Amino acid sequence: MILSINETNPQPRNIQRVAAFLKEGGLIAYPTDTHYGIGCDITNKKAIERVHLLMQRDKSKPFSFICSDLKHISDYAKVSNYAYRMLKKLLPGPYTFILEGSKMVPKLMLTKRKTAGIRVPDNPICQAIVKELGNPILSATASLPDEEPFNNAWSIEDTFGHALDVVIDGGDVPEIPSSIVSLIDDEPKVIREGAGDVSMFM
Repeated sequence: MILSINETNPQPRNIQRVAAFLKEGGLIAYPTDTHYGIGCDITNKKAIERVHLLMQRDKSKPFSFICSDLKHISDYAKVSNYAYRMLKKLLPGPYTFILEGSKMVPKLMLTKRKTAGIRVPDNPICQAIVKELGNPILSATASLPDEEPFNNAWSIEDTFGHALDVVIDGGDVPEIPSSIVSLIDDEPKVIREGAGDVSMFM
């Protein structure tokens, strides 16, 4: 099902519908400030396993997830003073920050080193969904293995629609991957240079 949501002023009624699907273990496709993502409520183990199966991804490689704001991040990650300053400066934005996960993060969402990739995209739709849900949502780039990400809701519906409860049409997205920066031990390391300025970490 494709659901059109206003990209600048998301309709509360539609956001509530999406959150209701997520609460029931549903999978959705949604826009971010980089690519379209496929996700679920990270507290639902069965839903996470469905995403791994759909994306043909090894469970030993956890997906990143989206929080609504800085305060929300602090519930799911250990944020040092240095990390807090960086996050406050750059978020919301096209970054994925690697941080040490808290006990609230399901094991399926953590690496063997207990770290997690966390995002706060500069996109009103996904921010509104996470706020309405109350939990972070998983963030998997909507693409087939080794292929370019899909850049619109209709392509995602054609390919993954059978496995998704809602495909949100939230307009065009930049189609540039997020920059991935590890802030573990306050030693910044650029894992991937994508959208967003990472010069301060080089």
